[in-house]
Amino acid sequence: MIRVQVVDDHALVREGIALILGAQPDLDVVAQYASGPELLASAVDADVVLLDLYLPGMDGLEVLRRLAAPAPRVLMLTTVGRPREIREALAAGAAGFVLKDSSGDELAAAVRAAHQGVTALSPAVASALSGGGALTPRERDVLELLGEGLSNRDIAARLRLAERTVKVHVGNVLAKLGVTSRTQAALVARDR
Repeated sequence: MIRVQVVDDHALVREGIALILGAQPDLDVVAQYASGPELLASAVDADVVLLDLYLPGMDGLEVLRRLAAPAPRVLMLTTVGRPREIREALAAGAAGFVLKDSSGDELAAAVRAAHQGVTALSPAVASALSGGGALTPRERDVLELLGEGLSNRDIAARLRLAERTVKVHVGNVLAKLGVTSRTQAALVARDR
């Protein structure tokens, strides 16, 4: 079972997400919180945290930065994905970015992907990141290694980069290629 915590200041959204994910046979919502400080004060262990980007008092990015190591994988949730915030979240260690208009199946798939160490981006988020243009030389290196099936950690070791930096590069590659998963990017790499 993948243990999930949900952090959103809107009770209806929080409870709805918990119901949707709780109906999945492999997902267990172990806690719900209305604020970042509640999550940070919690002693409940989880594998994945769904964290609203816009929380009153302490926003999701600040909460993400304050999570103690070893931190669970964090999927950022929001209604609007602005490129700067998406990049900041990925650079701060987010495992992905999901818009609240995603379907329940998409959200569950993103949780599973994050748990497996795969960067999860909603299609609209990938679109928001996409400024078009060619891949940079470093992004081409990352794409090649994605094509070999390497994890972010392995890519970071191979390229002598921080894992956070690799996450940002992976997000940029996905966006520029117009794909939403590492598998799709690996297929593009193979075809090239």
